[in-house]
Amino acid sequence: MNQPLLKIENLEKHFPSAKGSRPTVKAVTGVNFELNEGQTFSLVGESGSGKSTTAMMILRLLDPTGGAIWFNGENIAGFRGKQLKSYRKAIQAVFQDPFSSLSPRMRVGDAVGEPLVVNGFGSKSDVKDRVREALEQVGLSAEAMDRYPHEFSGGQRQRIALARALALKPKIIVLDEPVSALDVSIRAQIMNLMKDLQEKTGVAYLLIAHGLDTVRYMSHWVGVMYLGELVEVAPSEELFTRPLHPYTQALLSAALPSHPRGNRQEIVLNGELPSPLDIPSGCPFHTRCFRQRVDACYQQKPLLREIAVQHVVSCHLAEYGR
Repeated sequence: MNQPLLKIENLEKHFPSAKGSRPTVKAVTGVNFELNEGQTFSLVGESGSGKSTTAMMILRLLDPTGGAIWFNGENIAGFRGKQLKSYRKAIQAVFQDPFSSLSPRMRVGDAVGEPLVVNGFGSKSDVKDRVREALEQVGLSAEAMDRYPHEFSGGQRQRIALARALALKPKIIVLDEPVSALDVSIRAQIMNLMKDLQEKTGVAYLLIAHGLDTVRYMSHWVGVMYLGELVEVAPSEELFTRPLHPYTQALLSAALPSHPRGNRQEIVLNGELPSPLDIPSGCPFHTRCFRQRVDACYQQKPLLREIAVQHVVSCHLAEYGR
């Protein structure tokens, strides 16, 4: 069996509360998943579920409270000097808002070339050639190098952000809501571009998204997060056609059907999302669950377990459906 490119093992991030006497905020707890070369793993869930915090730890923008991040079989916690620099080159990011992720004072050529210069890529001529190549990869001409970001549309700016991420030829790109700020008419173009780039370069994507249509189209694997934990992980089509956790079922029921004539019954969740300062005992989802709950739901925290091939769920009643 091939070694995963990225392996997340029991990852945790806890923040101290504003008042020291209060409990810590458990933003991420016990997260496990793998990302393979040329594949996309998506994290979905409501705001505050821990998706972006997980991504920030993988990008080394936050230090984990516990657990490990393995890259090519090595724990990145031990990376220093050249090894850390090499890791930062290998994992890049594209963020949600192309209007704020590019400096308005930098020409596009300088913005795309900046990571190359910082990493000592080569001569000015080498940098310019690589910038031109990266822009062409995302469907922009070399002429764009001399222009400023405000001269481009939102979709074009996101192409520039992709070119900047691709410049160092990374192994992984973290995509944090990469199309949610774009017009609907442009989203499909950018998603198709990202898929084409993946097929041509073998780059892996960690996709953070609310839009389930984007997730279904882009993903090979999907992990559903709730209150800082993964509650369901499965291959993309398996999860969308056979969701087993009640939270996943509610998320999918609230999304638009894949076909205009598709039938769907929206599931309305009870109550509000609990505070990460006061996570419910037993199953964290039991306060909002629409199923007929049993004593274990209130008393015992369910563990992720395999219900179908490569399909894991943390629910006491997963076998019994809706």
